[in-house]
Amino acid sequence: MEYKDYYKILGVDKGASQEEIARAYKKLAKKYHPDLNPNNKEAEEKFKEINEAYEVLKDPEKRKLYDSLGPNWQHGQNFEPPPGFENFHFEFRSGGSGFEDLGGFSDFFETLFGGLGRRSRSSRQRSYGFDNFYSARGQDQEAILELSLEEAFLGGEKTITLGRGLEQRTVKVNIPAGIKDGGKIRLKGLGEPGLGGGPSGDLYLKVKILPHPLFKVEDNNILYRLPLAPWEAVLGTKVKVPTLAGEVELKVPKGVSSGQKLRLRGKGLGQGVNKGDQLVEIVIKTPKKLSAQEERLWKELASISSFNPRA
Repeated sequence: MEYKDYYKILGVDKGASQEEIARAYKKLAKKYHPDLNPNNKEAEEKFKEINEAYEVLKDPEKRKLYDSLGPNWQHGQNFEPPPGFENFHFEFRSGGSGFEDLGGFSDFFETLFGGLGRRSRSSRQRSYGFDNFYSARGQDQEAILELSLEEAFLGGEKTITLGRGLEQRTVKVNIPAGIKDGGKIRLKGLGEPGLGGGPSGDLYLKVKILPHPLFKVEDNNILYRLPLAPWEAVLGTKVKVPTLAGEVELKVPKGVSSGQKLRLRGKGLGQGVNKGDQLVEIVIKTPKKLSAQEERLWKELASISSFNPRA
């Protein structure tokens, strides 16, 4: 009969840990699971082979017995069990691994581990009870959710369409007020379907805040650039500025300079103690065209002023 290299079947080294073996098995079992490969005999045979390998390598006793064959055997070689192997028998009871109902084990497996070899050939040829044997939670998925800055700031319910073509579906999403760019919203059970009756994964919507014509996002803060005339900056003024919550009146102190930032607390993104502010950056604008009188007055101011911006 043909020798089976169970480590090679699962794609792991002989020294692999039980955790590594379990991870490799789950990955391969999902890949070749009949639910994902309908009417594919090759995938079904691969699935049986993977399960047989895992049935041996997951159990320390069976793995130790298998490893005792030594390193000289290679996958595909004809195999004759060493003397004394006929004394080893493992029973597979219902409520255990689930293999009692699966059938289809190789002669190599039955020769090594016994027990199952006592079943009839017709029993071993029964179809797999896939759904009862292997179930797995579906993978989580991620999608981009584009929001305007106002939508991110205010939050609320938003209806979105997921998927493409005939697989499209419409869902309602509750957007937390103040959610930041890169924040994630979890939609439970809307990820990849599970296998064998396993639960579906979750869908995570990653927020992407779209560019805004007036505001720029800086972490939790919102930046707004406020143009001022030179005399407004020198003398101070009161001016209405836009915020995401509506216009507010801002008092500009005397003597502000370009680049200086004034703060409107609590007008940014985030929630609670992490809520950001709106920063109002001063931008002083100068007139490009002057009347004769304006030019005369500016020259007069320059002649009497003691201010030196480079001092």
